[in-house]
Amino acid sequence: MAKLANKWAKHNPAFDGVCHWDAVPAAQQERLMAGLSVIELRGVAARLTKRLNGLGIHSILDLARTDPIRIRDRFSVVLMRTVLELQGTPCIPLEEQRTGRDQLIFSRSFATPITTGAGLRQVLGVYAQQASARLARHGLQAKVLTAFAATSFYNPQSSSHPSVCVPLPMPTADPVLLARAAYALLPRIDGGVKYVRAGIMVTDLRPAGNQAPLAVFESAHEERGIGSLLEEASRRYGRGSIGLGHAGIRGGPDWSMKRDMLSPRYTTHWDELPVVKAV
Repeated sequence: MAKLANKWAKHNPAFDGVCHWDAVPAAQQERLMAGLSVIELRGVAARLTKRLNGLGIHSILDLARTDPIRIRDRFSVVLMRTVLELQGTPCIPLEEQRTGRDQLIFSRSFATPITTGAGLRQVLGVYAQQASARLARHGLQAKVLTAFAATSFYNPQSSSHPSVCVPLPMPTADPVLLARAAYALLPRIDGGVKYVRAGIMVTDLRPAGNQAPLAVFESAHEERGIGSLLEEASRRYGRGSIGLGHAGIRGGPDWSMKRDMLSPRYTTHWDELPVVKAV
């Protein structure tokens, strides 16, 4: 219903850009729903639309007037909930806060293509360091790391999309272990090929300390809180102020994503708030 209200607010001048659905009279609600096909509903694709059309259900209003039990028997409980929502019965609770994270992804397009393994080693090292800092910030550890790189989709003559999935020996946020796992991608890199994007993804996230490793698997770096130290230093002195190994950067790499046209971030950065001078 929120998506439909947003659509009506954008395309119907009568709403003047804002659609408060509960304030719309019932007769006008029916006219609006009658003017849209069921395919406009989230979760209703072309194949399902054809099946609904075969039952005489063409518009959203037709679906709203259908018996939910009939829909459940012929289709699914998911579509039945959609019918109930259209009829004014809430079926999907509002999720105010996520209980946890499923994965963390660090990936950017390069301002200048990278053609060497050494260049990609630096990229992967930087992203592994960022992943470690983010995991430490949220009190998480990862059990699986996936590293990938890609050439431009507009360059079919030189296409390469290598990737590697590395199970970690234990749940960890250690930047050294994460970087070593990411470097497993390097043997799959084709020399001389122009890679325009690379990244890493950490999955199977678990709360830190939830699973104590055996002594033989303990990481000295993690015991010293290297990930938390990197996060604190980066927050205080800025990203790129500290790095481990190949992630240690001075002056910024030339492959960093260009942000010359970045819009001001008024809502998240105090130093970018607009200044108004009264004359």
